[in-house]
Amino acid sequence: MLINNIQYQYFTLNKIKMKEELLSKLSECTELGKINLASPFPPQLKGQNGVDELTREALDSGISPEEVLEALVSGMGVIGDKFSAGKAFVPNMLMAAKAMSAGMAHLKPFFNSGQVKRKGTFVIGTVFGDLHDIGKNLVAMTVEGAGWEVIDLGVDVKPEKFVEVIAQYPDCVVGLSALLTTTMNNMEVVLKAIKEKFPEKIVIIGGAPLSQEFSDKIGATGYSSSPQGAVNLLNQLVA
Repeated sequence: MLINNIQYQYFTLNKIKMKEELLSKLSECTELGKINLASPFPPQLKGQNGVDELTREALDSGISPEEVLEALVSGMGVIGDKFSAGKAFVPNMLMAAKAMSAGMAHLKPFFNSGQVKRKGTFVIGTVFGDLHDIGKNLVAMTVEGAGWEVIDLGVDVKPEKFVEVIAQYPDCVVGLSALLTTTMNNMEVVLKAIKEKFPEKIVIIGGAPLSQEFSDKIGATGYSSSPQGAVNLLNQLVA
């Protein structure tokens, strides 16, 4: 009996170790942008399984979807913090986001069934008159990677469109983006239209020419200068 107990404890500890190693590898591959086995990026992981295979392996081995999501979110959080600190760049963020999407594809059925809950819904768009989308896309992908459902309205989005979509997702948080000094003032127009219909709506803003001072001036709920900062802000506002 004693031998059986020792064997059981050894098996249990070994299983826990394997689980921790798999989730740690999944998080690392997300951070480094290793999408799948065929992906040549990053070079140091060439020929190894990526987020696609590791997510499937984790779920098949009985690891819960919530724990898998946590590992993916952790990896995105690391690269997001590095980006905010100037230690990672747009290509790194884009590759990490693609890797994250590969994992999220396996989790989608669990989201659809309600087994895994998203943190909330985030509606984002670049305001009318502005056709720039790289910053918006980075924020959208990072926020989705943090466990939110993202409704991306694209660029040159008029106030009426924001209002229409917010009506469809009444509990959403809204993100407004602008890259130009000539279009940043359009945020105030959009914000006014939103607040007329939804006075308590949480609206955050971001973009190269913006600042906290500008956010306060137009009455936005908050401002972020980076994708990971937007995630941190959302977590604070919707805690």
